[in-house]
Amino acid sequence: NAVRDEIRLHLSHWPAEQIVTFYNHLDVEKVRNELLPRTQAREALKLSDTAWVVGSVGRLHPDKDPKTLIRGFALALERLPEQSLLVMIGTGRLENELKKLIHSLGIENNVLLLGKIPLARQYFKAFDCFVLASDHEPFGMVLLEAMAANLPIISSDCGGAPEVVGDTGLLFKLGNTDELADKIAELANGENKPKSLTQQRLENYFSDESAKHTFFSQILKSDHSELLK
Repeated sequence: NAVRDEIRLHLSHWPAEQIVTFYNHLDVEKVRNELLPRTQAREALKLSDTAWVVGSVGRLHPDKDPKTLIRGFALALERLPEQSLLVMIGTGRLENELKKLIHSLGIENNVLLLGKIPLARQYFKAFDCFVLASDHEPFGMVLLEAMAANLPIISSDCGGAPEVVGDTGLLFKLGNTDELADKIAELANGENKPKSLTQQRLENYFSDESAKHTFFSQILKSDHSELLK
C-alpha cells in the first residue's frame, strides 16, 4: 500500500480508486506439495533431528542485513534450547565477512552457511521458525513461501514485510539486535505467539485465487468491464 500511495501522490489527476494494490501471489497448493516432510528435509540438509532451527533464505547482501540476524541469534543463544542452530541458505558478497563475524562471536558450531541450494523452499519444513532481517524488501516472496510451510515468522519492520506478515508473525525494529534476540527467544520458549492464522492470511491475500478475485473485482468497479467480454 505504501507503493500505491506514492503512485497516487504523483498521479493526482488520476482517480485514486483506480490505483489499487495488487499483491504478489503464488500457487499455494503447488508450493505445499513441493515441501519435503520435516525428517526428509533435515536429512537432506544434514541437520540434527533434535536441533531447534532458525532458518533464513536469501542473498548474503547488505540489503538483507544478515549481520543483524547473526548478532541477534548470538544474543539469544543462551536462552534457546540446547543444540539450537541458525541455518542460512544463499550466497553473496558478504560471505567471507559473515564467516569472520561468526568466528568472532564464537558461534561456529551453531551457525551453518549452506550456500546456494536449488529450490530452497522445498526444505522449509526443516526449520522451526523463519527470520527475515532485510532493510530493503519491497515485498518478500520468501515470506509467502515460509507461510506456505506454516512456519512462525520473525521479520524486520521495514519495507512491505509488515503488510505481508500482518499479525501472523512477530516484528522487530530494523537493525535492533536486542529486540530480534528477544523475539527469537520468546518464540523458542513459547512466550510470544502470533495472533492470527498464517494459512488463512496466505489464502485470503496472497494465493492465486485471491489475486484473481482482486483483479476481476477491480475491473467490475471500473469503467473497463468490457475487457471481461
